[in-house]
Amino acid sequence: MGVTTVDVSSQELGDQEQQWAVRCDLAACCQLVDLYGMSDFPGTHITARVPGTSDHFFMTPPGIHFGEMKASDLVEVGPDGKAVGEGMPPINYAGFVIHSAVYSVRPDVACVVHTHTEPVNAVGMMREGLLPITQKALLLWDAVRYHEFEGAALDLEERQRLGEDLNDGWCMILKHHGGLTVGRTVGEAFSWTLKLEVACKHQVTGLSCGRELEWLSPEVVEKTIEQGRRFRAARLEREANGLQWSALMGDLEWPAYLRKLERERGGGWRQ
Repeated sequence: MGVTTVDVSSQELGDQEQQWAVRCDLAACCQLVDLYGMSDFPGTHITARVPGTSDHFFMTPPGIHFGEMKASDLVEVGPDGKAVGEGMPPINYAGFVIHSAVYSVRPDVACVVHTHTEPVNAVGMMREGLLPITQKALLLWDAVRYHEFEGAALDLEERQRLGEDLNDGWCMILKHHGGLTVGRTVGEAFSWTLKLEVACKHQVTGLSCGRELEWLSPEVVEKTIEQGRRFRAARLEREANGLQWSALMGDLEWPAYLRKLERERGGGWRQ
């Protein structure tokens, strides 16, 4: 059975329809994060901006595992860090600090994915961070930023530094903590999450083999980084010119990820 996707940017959709479409995508993203072995219950959180607002976002609630997340489970969070609506569960405050920092400085971002996976944490403990040693790392090299560890993210003052460190990046390694990716759609943010995860996994695997690594020449490193730049620039050019296939990272893959989720776990995320 095929998966129906909704263009949440369409002006033909009402606010409620757009919001429900985003809820469904966000719930699917949660289940996919779990399906790909990247959930860390209950410490991680994923959010999506509420369509039509600048400072509200849907957030994964504590107490519900990513693998069972449904669209109706998601909690709307306001600019004061509190859940919107009567009788809503409390939110993960560290999640509010991290995600509100991103949305406040990146009006182009519609989704933020935060994970605590072993490969990304391992790279985040290394002084050098991500190494220019694999194709996966080099093609996203210019999209990666870093944020130094300041303790658990419970201090509102850290938001400014988080936002400044992310700047125009799409992936951020939170040193000694985890990973963070952003996207103009939920599908784009999830795509960056997978790319960062695989790049870090390749590095950790290579370093753990006990063999001398072969380093790439500076010329090949710069060539491959530039290829990644050109690829993203080409997508942006297509977007600016209104060409049909999406300029957004992951949008071509997102329907396929939803079909995989449907096959593996059914469509409970739409409820």
